[in-house]
Amino acid sequence: MASAGAPQALTTDEAKQLEAAIALMREGKADQALRRVDDLLAKVPRSPDAHQLMAMCQSELGEYALAERSFRRALELAPDQPLLLVNLATLLRKVARVPEALVLFQRATEVAPGFGKAWLELGNTLFDLGLPDKAVPALERAVQVQPESVMGWSALGSAYRVVEQWESAEAAFLRALKLAPGYSAGWVNLGALMRLRGRADEAIACFERAAIAGYQGPELADAMAGALLDQGHADKALEQASRVAEAHPDFVPGHVTLAHLLWEYGPRLAPGRDAIETFRATLQSRPDDAALSHEFARFLLAAGRAEDALDVVRRLRLKRDLPALGLMEAQALDDLGYAGRARQAYEALENGPLANVPAFLNAYARHLLRAGDWQGAAARAEASTRIAPAHQEGWAYLGTAWRLLGDAREEWLCDYQRLVANLRIDTPPGHASLDAFLAALRVRLDALHQAGREPVLQSLRGGSQTPGRLFGRKDPLIAQLQAAIEQAIERWLPSLPDDASHPFLSRKANRMRMSGSWSVKLWSSGRHVNHIHPEGWMSSAFYVSLPPSVRQQAAEGHAGHLQFGQPPAELGLDLAPRRILRPEPGHLALFPSYLWHGTVPFEDEQPRMTVAFDLVPLAPGK
Repeated sequence: MASAGAPQALTTDEAKQLEAAIALMREGKADQALRRVDDLLAKVPRSPDAHQLMAMCQSELGEYALAERSFRRALELAPDQPLLLVNLATLLRKVARVPEALVLFQRATEVAPGFGKAWLELGNTLFDLGLPDKAVPALERAVQVQPESVMGWSALGSAYRVVEQWESAEAAFLRALKLAPGYSAGWVNLGALMRLRGRADEAIACFERAAIAGYQGPELADAMAGALLDQGHADKALEQASRVAEAHPDFVPGHVTLAHLLWEYGPRLAPGRDAIETFRATLQSRPDDAALSHEFARFLLAAGRAEDALDVVRRLRLKRDLPALGLMEAQALDDLGYAGRARQAYEALENGPLANVPAFLNAYARHLLRAGDWQGAAARAEASTRIAPAHQEGWAYLGTAWRLLGDAREEWLCDYQRLVANLRIDTPPGHASLDAFLAALRVRLDALHQAGREPVLQSLRGGSQTPGRLFGRKDPLIAQLQAAIEQAIERWLPSLPDDASHPFLSRKANRMRMSGSWSVKLWSSGRHVNHIHPEGWMSSAFYVSLPPSVRQQAAEGHAGHLQFGQPPAELGLDLAPRRILRPEPGHLALFPSYLWHGTVPFEDEQPRMTVAFDLVPLAPGK
């Protein structure tokens, strides 16, 4: 006879009863399956398999507390059963107890290193926790032990995409689709990656395959609108976004897409449709849609409508107060010049869950710089750089605070003479001269500038920006420009010194990736307000063409020039630029992404055209 705590094996008849209960479970009859397994447990109360099936039935019926208790009873009887560990972890993740779930997934991989599902769920959980770098090796192991897993390859592709290993991401997605050509979500994933790589034609082809494969949901139509825009079909993109917003009023990203398209392209393509008023009318028809209200408030803040944003945020907080809404209210108060009330809002948030979140610390540092508390600003910015050393915003505010405090570390951090380069590219092959290449490039880029105004979330004022990613397009001139730029960077990088403690110099690498690329066309009086690039490492400005007024007055004025080291005007700091760079066609400016930079306005009938990109270093082997 079995001892009191030992697990009981099932007889042949009892195993058949278990299989019958499992069949009912698979048919969606969890309540009937639960009665069957309850009868079985009356006979074999120490069967781990029966307790596990009971837990699964209870979970299916929404009885999560009972399910957890049943899973844990099963674990007492079979503590090293990997599937049991994974199933309990899955339940804990479902009820938002993710750290506990993570421990169990890890334990499952330790007791059964060849169990692919454990590695897959461990990787998915790490990815959901915002740890894609740690998710990648777990998912690589998942497909190593289960090379035919469509879900494994798809999840690995998603993780690769987030860490910007795009070639590996493409290979993983293609492997998933080779295993399951009708996997519609796989085509959507691959299409999204193609957009990221600047390959809009291939993205659209992938989205069309997803539709043929039966993909359901407005996400596909929304992604198609973005790809059409990247292709240069702003009119079709706007039509598509309008259809998505009308057909799927509960799909919030669709309304956001439409608002951005109307803001940027509406003046030319839909003169009577105002982006903000269209968004507002949608919200009035859905007054209880909190997610939509939240996005409208964000859009208003970005558009400089802080008072309207404050009104929306306060109404949201009356229904459900969230830390993110408190931060938006503090930012709106700050933008409106209510320094005292903004300070109180930030102080209240500092003792809550946002205390160690870089976005909060950076916003608070920005407020303190504006309010004249430079020591306080330095403390918050320094805390932000400790938590997220690769994010550029904290370093920008810290450098500004150090400058105001007379701290010599500002020179070490910014070193405008050594860390800012001004390089001339070589003439690409097949062109008589650099000027001839630039003239052809200007015509090509001009065709991509279809917007009637600047994007709402960018530093650009009085100009247009090309959509999507510029580099990666299958265009010979653009590809030649990218190659020439990469060659110039490769020549310059070795001249930079080594400094393991420096946020820019310590990240030097032999290989880098362009994480974003675009062209800007500034019209008369246009400019870039002083800004940084939070997600970059090295940023740039390549000069394609300059208006006569900028070229002629270079000796006596600074109109159209690139300036460094002057914080945004809205901070109210009386600080002059640290360095001003004279633009020249065919020249490339390179600088750390955390340096404040902007352009001086100019007056001319002809535009100023540039190409810009951000670079991020790649780890060895990536």
